[in-house]
Amino acid sequence: MAAPAVSVTPYWELTFDADGDVDGGERDRLLAEVTQRGIRDLIVFAHGWNNDRSGATRLYSEFFAPFPALTPRARLGYVGVVWPSMRFSDEPIPDFDPSAVASAAAAPAGPVLDKRTRHALLEVFPGRATVVEQIARLLDQRPDEGASLEEFGRLVRLLVEVRPQGPQTAFAADTLAEGVPEGDPQMLFGDTATVCDEFAQALALTASPDGTETSFAMPRLWDGAHELLRQATYFAMKRRAGTVGERGLGRVVGQLAHTAPAVRVHLVGHSFGGRLVSFALRGLPEGVRTVKSVTLLQGAFSHYAFAARLPHDARAGGVLHGQQNRIDGPLVCCYSHFDSALGTIYPLASRMSGDGASLADFDLGRMLGAKWGAMGHDGVQAVDGTRALKLADALKTKLPASGCVNIDAAAVVRRGGPPAGAHSDICHRELAQVVLAAGRVQ
Repeated sequence: MAAPAVSVTPYWELTFDADGDVDGGERDRLLAEVTQRGIRDLIVFAHGWNNDRSGATRLYSEFFAPFPALTPRARLGYVGVVWPSMRFSDEPIPDFDPSAVASAAAAPAGPVLDKRTRHALLEVFPGRATVVEQIARLLDQRPDEGASLEEFGRLVRLLVEVRPQGPQTAFAADTLAEGVPEGDPQMLFGDTATVCDEFAQALALTASPDGTETSFAMPRLWDGAHELLRQATYFAMKRRAGTVGERGLGRVVGQLAHTAPAVRVHLVGHSFGGRLVSFALRGLPEGVRTVKSVTLLQGAFSHYAFAARLPHDARAGGVLHGQQNRIDGPLVCCYSHFDSALGTIYPLASRMSGDGASLADFDLGRMLGAKWGAMGHDGVQAVDGTRALKLADALKTKLPASGCVNIDAAAVVRRGGPPAGAHSDICHRELAQVVLAAGRVQ
């Protein structure tokens, strides 16, 4: 396969399937050529929700573009991780995907599934064409009967289910209580009408913080049903991200450390890609110390993932507790309060993993903050010694050589409309500078 056209060179891609198995040819090419090309620092970037390989490559090309000018003497190499994730077409990336912007603007009002989203669902969930078509038909027709909503919930569960004994079943949770097994989120198994109503309320909040629409009406419930589909899909992507990180990327980084031990590796992840590169730490072979930095951009996983204990439950802790110590350098988490995907919808979907309270039991400020928050909304939480910096200060000072560092990137990560807000507004020179500073690349 011909090398993709990107803004930087040398550039490699690593493709993984949903169970974390890597394309062997791509891996072997990377392992052989890194040494041949005299690479000293290798920037490895994992995308989050994204529709296809070409979209991932365009994102990498845009993000990597400032690097050569920022470090003209560095011997840099670049890797783009490609894994089966998806983005709904009503979530365009600012200044990056003009066709998606036009598609979102032209989309009909209401929860109808457009052609691009249907195609993405078929690509990411192969063998589920009949289920996708049934889901699309219900969203199109929006029948005024409760039984149809329950059928919709059943179809969504069927779409995202995995083999009971498959590897992905072990990667769903960001936090775990002692003696409590992992499980699928309650949003997939609770009363569908109630779940859809809560999502509809959250959508109203992202569209207008002062919105007053609260009526329990069937048309609005179908708006919530569309969001249930989105969040169930993203739950599947989140589960995959952990699988690909630990079983896939972590092993490849270990192999690279064996064949090219002098190469310094810098892991970067956006959205669920942040979860992917974080779980890659758990997949590193013992003794590997070649990962020199990890930078999370709007990470779509729990801000307690690295915590030893949760502030609200001393029996529970983060599934990645201590993994930041596998880095021979810092774990840097960039976040922005303009990210409404992580500020409003994510905590609601996370709370639906089992807690029985409703959206009405929360005031918005509390819901956005503590118990159900994401890395990309307020940074790493409950990890001793974590430093906190504004972006401007982070670019003027030398970053810590180890431990966790939170950087408020809202000065640049700020553009994007509902429902995702600024979640994908990451292609900025300043964030490239953060990656280089975290890795002490010169």
